[in-house]
Amino acid sequence: QVQLVESGGRVVQAGGSLRLSCAASGPTFSNYYMAWFRQAPGKEREFVAAISWGGGRTFYADSVKGRFTISRDNAKNTLYLQMNGLKPEDTAVYHCAADRALPGHQLTDSGPSYEYWGQGTQVTVSS
Repeated sequence: QVQLVESGGRVVQAGGSLRLSCAASGPTFSNYYMAWFRQAPGKEREFVAAISWGGGRTFYADSVKGRFTISRDNAKNTLYLQMNGLKPEDTAVYHCAADRALPGHQLTDSGPSYEYWGQGTQVTVSS
């Protein structure tokens, strides 16, 4: 079982940048597909980005494509989300999530496919 702890969220002005981190416990981090999701007040959880085991495959929600970059450092058991050009509509609690990538699993934007979730970190973008 993996435990996930996010950090890096804070208040930032529109147009600014932030880098979120997600520290994972356990020796098998590199076996997991990883993703970022976000949830704004009064809204449903929304997919942001996902990355494969070694980082060779990534994909993004259209709303963040070209502004956000997901990456991972398997030696440090850490997932990252670099966010540039932030907009007020990016305000949300950001959660990282892990999928054990069992046979038959695909890298996906579907929340239920991810078995493990962090508590989240708040990002607030002021206009």
